[in-house]
Amino acid sequence: MPDIASIFSADGLLAKAIKDYRPRQQQTEMAQAIAKAVAGREILVAEAGTGTGKTFAYLAPALLSGGKVIVSTGTKTLQDQLFFRDIPAMRDALKVPVSIAMLKGRANYICHFYLARAKAEGRFMVREDALFLPKIERYAAASQSGDKSLLGEVPENAGIWSYVTSTRENCLGQECTYHKECFVMEARKRAQAADVVVVNHHLFFADVMLRDEGLAELLPASNAVIFDEAHQLPETASLFFGENLSTHQLLELARDAQTEALTSAKDFADLPKATAKLEKAARDLRLVFPQDTGRLPVLVAEGKKDFKDALADVQSSLAELNVMLESQAERAEGLKNCWQRGAQFADQLKRWVGDENREQVRWVELFNRALQLNSTPLSIAEIFQKQIGSQPRAWIFTSATLAVKQNFNHYQSQMGLLEATTACWDSPFDYGNQAVLYVPQGMPEPNTSAYTQAVVEAALPVIKASGGRAFLLCTSLRAMREAHELLTEHFEKEKLEFPLLLQGQGSRSELLERFRQLGNAVLVASQSFWEGVDVRGSALSVVIIDKLPFSPPDDPVLSARIEKINREGRNAFMEYQLPHAVITLKQGAGRLIRDETDRGVLMICDPRLLTKQYGRRIWQSLPPMKRTRDIAEVERFFESGKTD
Repeated sequence: MPDIASIFSADGLLAKAIKDYRPRQQQTEMAQAIAKAVAGREILVAEAGTGTGKTFAYLAPALLSGGKVIVSTGTKTLQDQLFFRDIPAMRDALKVPVSIAMLKGRANYICHFYLARAKAEGRFMVREDALFLPKIERYAAASQSGDKSLLGEVPENAGIWSYVTSTRENCLGQECTYHKECFVMEARKRAQAADVVVVNHHLFFADVMLRDEGLAELLPASNAVIFDEAHQLPETASLFFGENLSTHQLLELARDAQTEALTSAKDFADLPKATAKLEKAARDLRLVFPQDTGRLPVLVAEGKKDFKDALADVQSSLAELNVMLESQAERAEGLKNCWQRGAQFADQLKRWVGDENREQVRWVELFNRALQLNSTPLSIAEIFQKQIGSQPRAWIFTSATLAVKQNFNHYQSQMGLLEATTACWDSPFDYGNQAVLYVPQGMPEPNTSAYTQAVVEAALPVIKASGGRAFLLCTSLRAMREAHELLTEHFEKEKLEFPLLLQGQGSRSELLERFRQLGNAVLVASQSFWEGVDVRGSALSVVIIDKLPFSPPDDPVLSARIEKINREGRNAFMEYQLPHAVITLKQGAGRLIRDETDRGVLMICDPRLLTKQYGRRIWQSLPPMKRTRDIAEVERFFESGKTD
């Protein structure tokens, strides 16, 4: 195995193979630490500041290890980047003959059975779906992978996909007539045979809990698991270590049972009536709550008039449908599958309604067209500890944001990694010269009604000085919308010609592309743009953050966890809320400086950064930028940039 230091040196394998490669001490040290952890099958939690090059730092030892490696990342976009770009580049540079595979959740692959059924029925919600169907059919006939993300002609959020993909519940498995040509099964076979398998966090935890997506067989064979964007794991793991059931799943069951009734049980007239009854009950349950989105504790939901009655209607109509499905199950595999799903949903509903477990928190989440019943563990540490202790292998957790002032206690205690080795590498960027942290004077307290107006008024001189080229990141959708309205008014009044973009006016990738191309735009956004966004160069020169990103205390899971920590005599604010806010803030701040030539201003409007004792801990966790409270210094910074 080649020496790690020589690989990353100025005349090493990477320098020879990769254009514009520059050696960085932090990257080399990180790669050496990961190589040691992989060789010794250790647990390593590693923070690497922006620009370290952490992807190559973990890929080199992973590809050289000689064993099977699973790499899990935060999003499907990053998955694609690793699989199509980063791993092939590293493999070519190192000249190692490793095979790679990508595995996604089954909803990402076209299902031959449901594609054929959709074509035969031809019933869709919107006209576009009927137009998309022939394109999907042609793609499925020619594709090796069946991965829907590779069919650019059909948007990934198009409604047609729910008709032509399978779910864990409705997959017919080995009973399916298309089993031998199944894209999901093919993806799993490729993953079984590969040396390096790229997955995402959702898939990883869905598999750990459900043993469904093909990783159950992969994990025992792996020598190392590497989590990139590991700061997302506590939330993702909580989702999967709990249990949830949505009205969307119930509507899908009703739809599938209706289809099966029409094809395999035409003489049983009561079955379509029962599916219609369940469909109505599921829709009525969602209609109990008028708001579009939100999270509600179980006590608040149960205090809402009609909620308990609507839930009871769902239970009784589901039970009625299940009796009928059981009586017809032997007539067709599809009917049997619907009956099994119905029975599973009935069990989940019964558990949710009667659950009094103090280690779980029950809550309701509202989406535009669906309602989801959730049961989430207050702590995932013990559950995850069991997973990683089941068999010796290396576990690597890495991100640009895991620590608070280089202290990993918060992350380790959340994930049950108290015995892990930890390491921290600062960014190689020259923040002292490249960036300024600006905290405006005279800001009101963040809970006052005129706060967003004050944010916009304080931001305007900075936006003018920078010539647009700004992100305004808000901690709530309400503040985002208000800030956008106020900026629109100011831009019109002062005849400022900076293009103004708003999160939601297009997909995230579309908005980012427009932002880059415009070159002087101002983007007002919320949570979606706090992380995973990379705008290099002068198009982004200011990141304005309205408030310190403390999670809303009325969030049902957060409030239950706070209560538990305080009940145990500990300090939930210092132990949980503050570290979480610091990590989120570091993610937002990380949008600003993306390479060695970037320059910019990070503006944090929240006065608590300076007026509260804990504020010091927060700004000391940020990169070492020059700090100021003087708008004139910000203006001079941008003026000096024009003459560089």
